[in-house]
Amino acid sequence: MRRSLPANLLPCFCAGLAIVGAFGSAALAPMVFWLLLTGTVAAGVVFLAFRHTTTVCVIWLLVTATSIEMALSDLVGLSAFQPTIAALKASQIALAAICAVRWGPRLDPFNPAWGFGLMTVSGLVGGLHPALAQADSLRSLLGSIAPYAFCFARPSLAWANAILSAVRWAPIVAVAAGIVAHLAGVRPLFVDSGGARLSGLGHPAFLAGVCLAGIYAGLIEVYRSARPADLATLAANLVILLLTGARAPLAYGAGVILLSLMFVRSSALPGRVRLLMVLAVGAILPILLALASEFAFIRVFNVLSENPTHLSGRDYLWPIFEQAAAGAPWFGWGVGAGNVIVQPDSEIAQMLRTWAAHNEYLRIQVEGGYVGRAVLVGLFALWAWRRTIPLRQSDRVIMRLVFLAFAAHAVTDNVLISTPSCVLFTFAAAVFARGEREAQAAREAAFPFDLGRSAVAV
Repeated sequence: MRRSLPANLLPCFCAGLAIVGAFGSAALAPMVFWLLLTGTVAAGVVFLAFRHTTTVCVIWLLVTATSIEMALSDLVGLSAFQPTIAALKASQIALAAICAVRWGPRLDPFNPAWGFGLMTVSGLVGGLHPALAQADSLRSLLGSIAPYAFCFARPSLAWANAILSAVRWAPIVAVAAGIVAHLAGVRPLFVDSGGARLSGLGHPAFLAGVCLAGIYAGLIEVYRSARPADLATLAANLVILLLTGARAPLAYGAGVILLSLMFVRSSALPGRVRLLMVLAVGAILPILLALASEFAFIRVFNVLSENPTHLSGRDYLWPIFEQAAAGAPWFGWGVGAGNVIVQPDSEIAQMLRTWAAHNEYLRIQVEGGYVGRAVLVGLFALWAWRRTIPLRQSDRVIMRLVFLAFAAHAVTDNVLISTPSCVLFTFAAAVFARGEREAQAAREAAFPFDLGRSAVAV
């Protein structure tokens, strides 16, 4: 008579067999073992992402918002900088694909990602920049379209609300992580660049970009409900933005807020309350100007008191990019060419500690020429207009102001493909998704028996 293994020993036997098999395969075929192990871990991560998509997306957004690539670059070395960015953007594309599988894809015909695809094709056909390899151009294409990836999916209302909450808290989380790193002696919380600037785990300009997304998200929520918690996070993000000393983000963020308070109506925020808020800001400005000379060691006050120029080196960088753009004026040098115009190890890059154009219109002129730039600008305009139509009135007007501020901001900063842009356009994707889900729910409530009216917009 055959004896069977006791039921309580069966899992232990299977686990032991798996361990023996793993050690055996590692000894006999180590390459196969590591490939299988990597595949198993990857499959486990994908499984978790499918089971807990919203949570994983929130974690990804908070990590991206800290500009962790700069912290790792300080700890490990410059060699970790680009791979970290690549990992964050690849994760965004993968998560967007999971969202599309779970909740449905969308064509999104005016998405700016299509413009980068066109510029890539024109660059490959017309000829790439001599310093740009074909593989590097294709990698730059993936990096360029990653910030807009979530807009090719139809995520749920719960996903949109969770992302919008995470965006509001992201700058605060980034500063908290920076404080921990500062106390641990890993990297300073403030850097000296024309005065002390709050940097968090990354760079002050990157933190400022994340702050803008947090401020816009907070402003939209305040207009919806005016809850004290939303007002508190909005105020905290404004303080963080002020301490970064980033002049352009501060100006555009303040402009969107003031224009919204003056011209956008809200049942949750009556006109008299908005007027008081505008008057309060007007009363604070003279105080800041009066204190500027006393606190000139802080960059924002240094800017107010002395109005320094050449802080970002644009006068040195722009002529180099203009000369490169003149070499291929109509169709440009291909996506990714903007990264090779100034070499990272060149004297000017070492002096300025940057090799980016600090002007997205100029960078796109280098990569796509007049045709590529016109197509991309046109797509942005159509995209912002079309995707904001289903939104409620306050959301729609604020988002259009946000896109106008973004268009102006692109003249002096890198706002299209940096990691803060991943946060900004994920915020936009969440606003669009929530608006469409709310509009769909309203249609279904108004016409519960009319299935034809529940058609989803492209």
